[in-house]
Amino acid sequence: MLNVKGLYHSYSKDEHYAVQDMTFQVEKGEIFGFLGPSGAGKSTTQSILFGLLELQRGEVSIDGMSVKKLSDDFFNMIGVSFESPNVYKNLTGLENLKFYSKMFNVATEKPEELLKEVGLGKDMNKKASQYSKGMLQRLVFARSMINNPKIWFLDEPTSGLDPETASRIKAIIKRKKDQGTTIFLTTHNMNIADELCDRVAFVNDGKIILIDTPQKLKLRYGERSVKVEFMDQEKLRTEFISLVDKQGQSQLQKLVETGRIVTMHSQEASLEEIFISVVGRGLI
Repeated sequence: MLNVKGLYHSYSKDEHYAVQDMTFQVEKGEIFGFLGPSGAGKSTTQSILFGLLELQRGEVSIDGMSVKKLSDDFFNMIGVSFESPNVYKNLTGLENLKFYSKMFNVATEKPEELLKEVGLGKDMNKKASQYSKGMLQRLVFARSMINNPKIWFLDEPTSGLDPETASRIKAIIKRKKDQGTTIFLTTHNMNIADELCDRVAFVNDGKIILIDTPQKLKLRYGERSVKVEFMDQEKLRTEFISLVDKQGQSQLQKLVETGRIVTMHSQEASLEEIFISVVGRGLI
């Protein structure tokens, strides 16, 4: 669905690259996480992919269409949810979506239904100027679905939302994936990426450092140990036991044989811990 090869971009149009030698593919129906700290090159890359920034060097195509030749067909098949709300504040939420739907020459979703879906049903007739930050974010998210896009670009879709609303948004994303939508998710929230993404790319200083599934990354960089809680003379004790060396394996076997184990959980690295390990810096 999305093919990127040898992508470079320089805002100063010299050899000071904000993005350099980006190469990756995203399959149809996949949620692909583009992860990294602020300034890593995520937004620059995403802006090139959906035509907001000019392609300077490299190749980018979506569903076989090159971003060098943007057309109505191209924009009809993409949806974009920006992190910063860009809506008409003097229009109501419903009026915003109705106005936006007229920009497409394909069948569009019903604005009322989309607003209900994101929890704005009771507020659809309020002016956007009366919306809170979270409501504006949901309005932009709803707007990005109006043309039922084949490929959906999401930039920090749950940032700043309360847990209940974030859960609602994540459920919509999962359902869209199940319906075959390809999703390009840009975020620095590793927990969201771990929950939603089929594959993730770690991005830093304009380069892709690593691409793989969250599960494979955690298995590769995990501690290979178990956290064991067991009874020791009527007291609950906790120990982390290595599964790599023979001493740890022997210790675990003895505990199992005693029948005193209360709980036992395998230990794995989080995506954020892996990112710091591989890149050498955090996400903030």
